[in-house]
Amino acid sequence: MTQVEALSMNKIWTRAIIPLIALILIVMMLIYPSASWEAGVRGLAIWWDVLFPSLFPFFVISELMLGFGIVHFIGKLLDPLMQPLFRIPGTGGFVAAMSFASGYPVSAKLTTKLRRQLLIGREEGERLVAFTTTSDPIFLIGAVSVGFFGNPKLAGALALVHYGSAIIVGLIMRFYGTKQSTDKSAGSTSKKPSEASFSIRLALRAMHEARLVDGRSLGELLRHAVTSSLQLMVVVGGLVVFFSVILEVLTAANVMSFFYSTVQGMLAILHLPPELAQAFVGGTFEVTLGAKASAAPADVPLMFKAAAAAFILSWGGLSVHAQVASILNDADLRYLPFFFARLIHAFLAAALMLLAWKPLMGASPSFKPLEQPEQLLQRWSEVPSLFIVFVKIVVILLILSLLARIIQQLLSSLPRQKGKPKK
Repeated sequence: MTQVEALSMNKIWTRAIIPLIALILIVMMLIYPSASWEAGVRGLAIWWDVLFPSLFPFFVISELMLGFGIVHFIGKLLDPLMQPLFRIPGTGGFVAAMSFASGYPVSAKLTTKLRRQLLIGREEGERLVAFTTTSDPIFLIGAVSVGFFGNPKLAGALALVHYGSAIIVGLIMRFYGTKQSTDKSAGSTSKKPSEASFSIRLALRAMHEARLVDGRSLGELLRHAVTSSLQLMVVVGGLVVFFSVILEVLTAANVMSFFYSTVQGMLAILHLPPELAQAFVGGTFEVTLGAKASAAPADVPLMFKAAAAAFILSWGGLSVHAQVASILNDADLRYLPFFFARLIHAFLAAALMLLAWKPLMGASPSFKPLEQPEQLLQRWSEVPSLFIVFVKIVVILLILSLLARIIQQLLSSLPRQKGKPKK
């Protein structure tokens, strides 16, 4: 799609489709005023009772860490790992550190700035956004593990599978794009020897320079941290209330029943609890509502509820996707690689949570024990044969695509005959 076609599609969305959707939602809110009011109150209660006390103090602390240059210190330490592991210039280390510390959509904002300054290539930027768009530790630990699940022990398991699967996505995304485009777009960033070696001294210097550039006193830094954190909390609360009302109105109009029944059928095929369908559907739209719903079913084992929460946190919700897509639209970065990376991250995080539940959480009287391997194999053998065939086809296609990529890399590395004779 050319830039002109992309601009025309954006005009169609902003001038026709989005106003039409907004009009339909307003009419549905007028038809179901009681449902919309109750959903708004419920979303506001989630924000005030759980999100605000759990997130606001950590938002202030994270802002102080940025002001003191601690994140710059960590980013500089990560610089030597970016190119060999993820095929991204060393400047991506700072983006990775900032994104893992601050959460979505910080990665898209920082990557767009690097792309505008021509410090990173187009495909490099798309790879960087794909695996560094994650939940922040504050929301994962404070809101989800402690606030929604009431289980601080779950925080370590969720963090390990969420960020561990994000790194695996980065390793997978390194095969995205061609080597020639990476070499041409890296520019001068790949030639700096300081970014190719691990150095505590350079990391301390980066932290010191960041502190000098910031230049604010402790009082000014604290005041700005509180102000910006309050503004961010208002945005988070507004999104939670908005999507809570939208989902409740659509549910009252029986629009969401089709999605619930479809997801319940898919979960039944996979021998997973159908009670988690509401969590998956809600998490498709907004991550907070989905994470809250994943902790709600009382008769579902904690292992499956944690896997659903890991899936929802890694997917991010359409609200995050909309923010990232609008940010990427300011540069020439494409949204489609980000979308597929979110899908891979979500399924990978959920699978890792189920596989590593017993080593991570151990045996506890309050948790239902993990099934034995022979029981899991028996469950897998009960899956309909059509689904088995579908999985086999997907695996074969993935293997063929990987072989095609290897052959393409081998052919591109062969010497080509030049048209001009040597002088």
